[in-house]
Amino acid sequence: MGKASNPEDQDHKARSAALRLLARREHSRLELALKLKQRKIESDVIEQVLDDYETEGWLSDERFAEVYARQRMDLGYGPLRIQAELQQRGVQETPSCVREMNDTDWTDRATLLREKRFGLSDIRDDWDEKARQARFLARRGFSSEHVENALEQRL
Repeated sequence: MGKASNPEDQDHKARSAALRLLARREHSRLELALKLKQRKIESDVIEQVLDDYETEGWLSDERFAEVYARQRMDLGYGPLRIQAELQQRGVQETPSCVREMNDTDWTDRATLLREKRFGLSDIRDDWDEKARQARFLARRGFSSEHVENALEQRL
């Protein structure tokens, strides 16, 4: 006969697994819940543990969003991509580090990324190259306005 599932064992398993995961890096509530479900922990136990950890301040979607957004910004991603990735991770609110940036700041970041990847040569007459660079910047999550302004920059 197999060992019966003891609710206290589930609780202990959930708490220790969640704490180990949070010790490595910040997680959103959704990410942590999914990882605990993969460990075959019951949903009601997961919800209770996550509620307790939020109360303790060990789990915070706001803190996760700030850390995640700053990392992605440092890697050269734009606001649209960052926001979409946060939504995939269960965070709906825009972090303050993204809100504080204005269009000029995002255009500057897109221009810097373009310069690093392609250089700032004049591509006004080279439609193929202009489209290639525009696709790259758009995939990185910059708006069409940011992309257009970045493509106008030249040495």
